[in-house]
Amino acid sequence: MALVRSYSNASSGMGVAAECKETFLELQRKKAHRYVIFKIDEKGKEVIVEKMGAVTESFDDLMDSLPETDCRYAIYDFDFVTEENCQKSKIFFIAWSPSVSRIRSKMLYATSKARFRQELDGVHYEIQATDPTELDIEVLRERAH
Repeated sequence: MALVRSYSNASSGMGVAAECKETFLELQRKKAHRYVIFKIDEKGKEVIVEKMGAVTESFDDLMDSLPETDCRYAIYDFDFVTEENCQKSKIFFIAWSPSVSRIRSKMLYATSKARFRQELDGVHYEIQATDPTELDIEVLRERAH
């Protein structure tokens, strides 16, 4: 049986599964994933990995994977080319909180965000979005430049 460490969040009581940080490091250092979606497991009282997007997947695949009526956290590895023709990569933390999601869910994700975000050392930008128009590839492009 594998031992899974969980780090507790004092403000919301939510922990962070060790798998979350390990998966983030795989995306950051090894470029093993294009994106990772995290959710709060209310029964286990911790943030867990819900889905990992293959390197070949796109931003549209991430958007299609986010639920329309529930909150999630996501990490997206955005690759782009600068005006100087240099290949660059920036990591975005996305707090997805659709306006139609349950108030309890919005509160839980809002109070757990800071603690979870601390575990992900190396994120360049953070985006809070309540509908798809706030989370467009152009928004990422503007922030990255």
